[in-house]
Amino acid sequence: MIRENAPELKWFKSTYSDSSNGNDCVEVATTPTSVRVRDSKNAQGPRLGVSPAAWASFLTYASGR
Repeated sequence: MIRENAPELKWFKSTYSDSSNGNDCVEVATTPTSVRVRDSKNAQGPRLGVSPAAWASFLTYASGR
């Protein structure tokens, strides 16, 4: 997990997120060297950081492709 005072990251949620429960999601922010993931219910909490290649592999796996 990553705790940081990094420059402001632009966080986004999937368009598949249910708008009635907008806080029950993960949010993602990208930098040139990493992809950050956090829990929308705890935006100031810990963040997971992975490489763009690891994130792409995860998305491929999660989507069943």
